[in-house]
Amino acid sequence: MIHFPAQRRGPLSALSLRLAAAIGLVFATVAVVYLDRAGYRDVNGDGMTLLDCFYYTVVTLSTTGYGDIAPVSQSARLINVVYITPARVIFLIILVGTTLEVLTEQYRTGRRLSRWRRAVKDHVIICGYGTKGRSAVSALLENGLDKSRIVVVERSGPALRQATSAGLVAIEGSATRSSVLNEAHVRNAKAVIIATDSDDASVLVALTVRQLTAGQVRIIAAAREAENAPLLKQSGAHHVIVSSATAGRLLGLSTSAPPLIDVVEDLLTPGQGMALAMRSAERSEVGRSPRELDSLVIALVRRGKVVTLADKAGAVIETGDMLVHVRDDRPQATAAP
Repeated sequence: MIHFPAQRRGPLSALSLRLAAAIGLVFATVAVVYLDRAGYRDVNGDGMTLLDCFYYTVVTLSTTGYGDIAPVSQSARLINVVYITPARVIFLIILVGTTLEVLTEQYRTGRRLSRWRRAVKDHVIICGYGTKGRSAVSALLENGLDKSRIVVVERSGPALRQATSAGLVAIEGSATRSSVLNEAHVRNAKAVIIATDSDDASVLVALTVRQLTAGQVRIIAAAREAENAPLLKQSGAHHVIVSSATAGRLLGLSTSAPPLIDVVEDLLTPGQGMALAMRSAERSEVGRSPRELDSLVIALVRRGKVVTLADKAGAVIETGDMLVHVRDDRPQATAAP
């Protein structure tokens, strides 16, 4: 099942408001009839009780009208003309409007689903919307990827609601199932990020994605244990990030070189100061040394491979190189022209 981003007011909210209005109208009409109950005649001739007033109100507003209770006094008939009849019309409008609201919402959802299926392409699929999945989405958005190009695959109800509340399209189901990945249009995707809670599930997802896409879609997976990284690569993952090993290295650095932890956190936290970025080499930069540029270049990406500045190949920028550099990510710096 595909869940679209949450709207400001959903159909359930609209129906609740209409139901509250209908109930309020019934109670208001009961109060009016009860106050003038002496002006009504019951076929039993035993007077109008509060239950009789509720009965008369419901059958009158719903246009059923059995006729066993009728207004006989001038005041009761006047109230029927100036209040009961307009209330009946309003009650019918509420009922018809509720039906139209449901039908309209179903039609609108179908249209959104049809448009989404036609337009979804070159998107990024996030398998798992836990801590790692949410962080991956944040990083994608910080790098300029539009929310419409991110699709979350998750089977947990609370996580699905978090994804749709964040403005993302979410697909309910397990990413290990081919049918669910096909709903996400995995063949047209740009990349698949596997951020499941277990390495076993990550391996199954990687195998399923590779089978469906014939290896044409880039797969990035997170692994808890380093020993599972080779298995994930054999399953089709192009890049594997070992979370436990990375955390362990940071813990070690916090003891031997505490300032390095501040630098790493600065690089990984948006809007703090420094941030890693990548851009294409400009024509005027080709043939120059990366160290001569105004921006702090720390590596080159040449034909899909990382070239460090310590290598001889990294001494000169070539046509088609991508420059990995450190940029100033402070809000005042990014806002400046």
